[in-house]
Amino acid sequence: MLFILIMTTFLFSNNAFALSKVTAVVDKNPAMINESILLTVTADDDVSRNALDTTPLLRDFIVGQTSVSSQTSMINFKTSRVTKWQVVLIARSAGQFIIPALTIENQQSEPVELTVIAAKDTGSNTQTDIFVTSELSSNEVYVQQLLTLSIKLHFAVDLKSGNLTEPSLTDATIEKIGQDKQSDNIINGKRYRVIEQTYAITPEQSGEFSLKAPLFSGEILQASKRRSSFLSFAQTKPVSILGEAQNIVVLPIPSNYPNNAQWLPTDILTLHQEWPTGNDQFTVGEPITRTITLTAAGLSKAQLPKLEMQSSRGLKIYPDQAELNANLRNDRLVSQKVQNFALVPSTAGDFLLPAMSITWFNTITNKIEVATLPSKTITVQAAEGSISDSSPNNFNGTANKIDSSTSHSANSSEHLSAQPPAVATEVLVQDKRLQWLFLSLWLLTSLAWLIQFFYFNKNNPMNTKHQSDNAKNVVTSGNHYLALLAACKKNNAEQALNLILPWLRQLLTVNNSGLEINNIAQAQAIVQDQNFATALNDLQQHLYGKSAINGAPSWQGLALLTAIQMVHQQQSEKVNKHQLLPLNP
Repeated sequence: MLFILIMTTFLFSNNAFALSKVTAVVDKNPAMINESILLTVTADDDVSRNALDTTPLLRDFIVGQTSVSSQTSMINFKTSRVTKWQVVLIARSAGQFIIPALTIENQQSEPVELTVIAAKDTGSNTQTDIFVTSELSSNEVYVQQLLTLSIKLHFAVDLKSGNLTEPSLTDATIEKIGQDKQSDNIINGKRYRVIEQTYAITPEQSGEFSLKAPLFSGEILQASKRRSSFLSFAQTKPVSILGEAQNIVVLPIPSNYPNNAQWLPTDILTLHQEWPTGNDQFTVGEPITRTITLTAAGLSKAQLPKLEMQSSRGLKIYPDQAELNANLRNDRLVSQKVQNFALVPSTAGDFLLPAMSITWFNTITNKIEVATLPSKTITVQAAEGSISDSSPNNFNGTANKIDSSTSHSANSSEHLSAQPPAVATEVLVQDKRLQWLFLSLWLLTSLAWLIQFFYFNKNNPMNTKHQSDNAKNVVTSGNHYLALLAACKKNNAEQALNLILPWLRQLLTVNNSGLEINNIAQAQAIVQDQNFATALNDLQQHLYGKSAINGAPSWQGLALLTAIQMVHQQQSEKVNKHQLLPLNP
């Protein structure tokens, strides 16, 4: 019976309860500019969470976080219900304000008078528990000149949670640098915990701009006590703090800056290079690593210019992927680009590396300057056991001479007196007497072939033996050929490179007696096939550079395999044509 009586009383009291009063209070009065004000609106009934309209507050205040809670209690069989809104406000300016009456359903709160004072009027004895400061590295910069913004949150209370808005600037790129820093600081005898964030800002347009003030929104812990002195717990209070806006003047690019140069506004820019050894002597075929480092203060990684080296005859250049780094040093952003170049000499001799220069604008002196690496000469010596010409420029006409030497036709007297072809670094010098001796031998050979052609059958065993000798050479080259194809199919770059020269030496020797191929450059010049040359360049780039070490995809041998098959087929057809070609007297 008692339970039924309680429930009946609860139901009657519940039905009789209705909204009758709305109140509004603030947690501080007066308040400081940029300091959060907590407005609490209470309705004495359980109403919709969306019943409070905060639009009238937007004229004089920035409306921040809003939280809603409801509570139902029963004391002496009397039920009470409360709905409470807590709204964080920040005054837009100092002065006298009136928080207007707020309406919930058919009830209104009383207006609240509020005084907001500027920071300079607070006096030296007044300090807040939480505030935000921001500092720019410079308030006047050139377009695309990087500046840094430091935002610091100071708090002398316990924070439960919080969020600091990122800076915003029209026509600018903004990037956060590094991780948040935490430290302690004492200001006017009061200890603050400080959280610092740093941003790099690069304006893209000239003019006058305002950097939006940072806004902190969060919750702080407040200790409260119930009636029992031994029972206490922590409550949270929402807060919002607005920092100061920053004005920035962005200057245009000076009219005297070169049009063909990349615009690089910075206070310092340097170029530095490193070589693997202390001397300047290197060996044919061995890769040389040249490391060039570009360092600039006040430029982002994306603004650093491209570093380039051009290949020359006898010296191939293979650039690696550049390494980019950026760090804060003494509150300045310092960016660095490290570029490795693999230099592969194919001939002996002296090579002149031209000077490298980068034009930049000194933002301290407001003058145009040039960072330069001077020209450098390196000496390349021939590899041991090879005959090398000291000139790196003797490749002209090589392939054409080799191709012409594969034909054994006797249609022209020019063929009788021509010297053997010069192959890259090897030059064969013929004596006049040897030329006459070869002419005599050729005449005798021609006579013998003429007799054979008229008086012997084409299936003569001697002819068969001649063909079998050449076929033996082709079979030998086929051993290297099959191994080379297998290496390409397995994507084995080192094995493929090691088999290229043995395969070509044996294959081309069939038509060119005494032919020597000492390096890859000679092979490319003799074969003169673009697909073959491109595939070899890709192979060397993979082996000599650092791309594979840095985790780049492994070398794929399909392109080289296809090019090798084409070259092998072409050379084999020349061999067959040589064997069946009739000789004209």
